[in-house]
Amino acid sequence: MRNALPAQRRFTDIRNTGWVTRLPPRIRNYALLARLDRPIGIWLLFLPGLWSILLAGATPERSAILIALFAIGAIVMRTAGCTVNDLWDRKLDRLVARTASRPLASGAISVPQAIVFLALLLIAGLVILLLLDRTAQILGVASLALVALYPAAKRVTFWPQMMLGFTFGWGAPMGYAAAHGSLAWPVLPLYAGTILWILGYDTIYAHQDREDDAMAGIKSTALKFGARTRTFLTICYGGAIALLAIAFILAGLNELALMMLILPAMLLGWQIVRLDINNPARCLALFKLNRDVGLLIALAILLGQ
Repeated sequence: MRNALPAQRRFTDIRNTGWVTRLPPRIRNYALLARLDRPIGIWLLFLPGLWSILLAGATPERSAILIALFAIGAIVMRTAGCTVNDLWDRKLDRLVARTASRPLASGAISVPQAIVFLALLLIAGLVILLLLDRTAQILGVASLALVALYPAAKRVTFWPQMMLGFTFGWGAPMGYAAAHGSLAWPVLPLYAGTILWILGYDTIYAHQDREDDAMAGIKSTALKFGARTRTFLTICYGGAIALLAIAFILAGLNELALMMLILPAMLLGWQIVRLDINNPARCLALFKLNRDVGLLIALAILLGQ
């Protein structure tokens, strides 16, 4: 099927350069399964937890420990999520140019091997979870249901990006609970804003596969909104910034935090202006800008305290 695609659609998400390619083949296959050649997913999973830890206002020592634990946890759980996703999607991935070379789709890693790998990752995640407070532990266990269900969403709804928002944004309530010991009102707009942010950037990401997804029967917000994506992104990104501002106010941050939100808002606006839904490479580049958006939001929280 891949050979029948036009040249511009033969677009793979496997990177053929960098340190991962120098690993021994067996280890390299697991690194590719974990998307370690493309750490943007780890960043995007980590950032909502970083925001909420900073927003909770724990001591610097406590915050530093939690940030380190959440960074390690993001690597572990992102890898676990990719493994679950690729187990679910290994047959569908063979029909999509971007994903056909993934280790499970291509047969480089077998299903039993992937299940053993997933079990080891979940054990590592459990060890990290046991180092957190009880509320955060409960939220961490609850997140496993989201991780397991997300791959099914694209089969039944045009809103799998919303499901990813609930899943990737889970670090917002979990990080706050870990740093504060319980949940509080700022978590609600923070989590809601995070979901809208993720809904926006993953719609951009989904445009890489729009034509292949339609042929394979996979649903997405990219397919649902098509040429209206800019309007949809404006709503998502505008709502995300507004909700983050509310979270900042509820958390008692100063005016500088609100002023600093202008910088990530400008980067989000740049994504809307520069979007070309028929250019997979540009969609990927704009999607990756969201790491910088997230870091600027974290800086706004720090300066606002």
